Amino acid sequence: MFQGSQVALVTPMADGAVDFDALKRLVEWHIAEGTNGLVPVGTTGESPTLTHEEHEAVVRCVVETAGGRLPVMAGAGSNNTVEALRFVEFAKEVGADAALVVTPYYNKPTQRGLIAHFSALNEVGIPIYIYNIPPRSVIDMTPETMGELAKLPNIVGVKDATADLARVPKTRITCGTDFIQLSGEDPTAVGFNAQGGKGCISVTANVAPKLCAEMQAATLAGDYATALEYQDRLMPLHSAIFAEPGLAGAKYGLSVLGHCRDEVRLPLTDVSDGTKAQIEAAMRHAGLIN
Repeated sequence: MFQGSQVALVTPMADGAVDFDALKRLVEWHIAEGTNGLVPVGTTGESPTLTHEEHEAVVRCVVETAGGRLPVMAGAGSNNTVEALRFVEFAKEVGADAALVVTPYYNKPTQRGLIAHFSALNEVGIPIYIYNIPPRSVIDMTPETMGELAKLPNIVGVKDATADLARVPKTRITCGTDFIQLSGEDPTAVGFNAQGGKGCISVTANVAPKLCAEMQAATLAGDYATALEYQDRLMPLHSAIFAEPGLAGAKYGLSVLGHCRDEVRLPLTDVSDGTKAQIEAAMRHAGLIN
């Protein structure tokens, strides 16, 4: 179900509160632009600063607005297994198609602890994608550990944000070729698919959904010459969005397009004037604005 361009959806804010009207408009825009799937309340959705009630309300809103027209992979991670169970159970209850669960951060579990954590979540009965992002979580789930988890019926794939393209074939060996590998890093997404990946959970797709979807479609069709043409258009935007925290960059790009405000919650701040200029230049390069 999840392949191609999955957008790591921002959570629009207005005067400190979640802007649900803007969120609904974003979902409709992504459907119209050809995005292949929606991933709300991940890191880009500001999950660290949403309350539990806001987190669940955003998931519900996205599932209901999508109405089955696009699959929804709900962010459901925590470094507390009990809390992660709550989010995964809620995702299942409201009809999300899968849950995205980050490796527990800060408290640094062992590989044995990772197996216990994800084994507990497997019992909820909804497809689960592991989110492996060592730079943020400090924990790196090894391909061997992932291979053990892939034996469970509901552990079906990974969002791999290691930026290590050699990890893709290693995971194919330990997890099998049916295990769905999605890139968690826009700049290496083309190479990721060439190694056996099936798509990208993309931050840049917030701002350039059509281009990202078409680039992914080219890779999945084996047309890497065309995919590289898209990547040449998108690469400056990948870099500009992440000149400061990516969700702030993505929100600024969306504000330029008139889709939502660039408001973020502290401790993050809106991007600097220099980064705004860089993002706008990259959007012009990609053909998104004049």
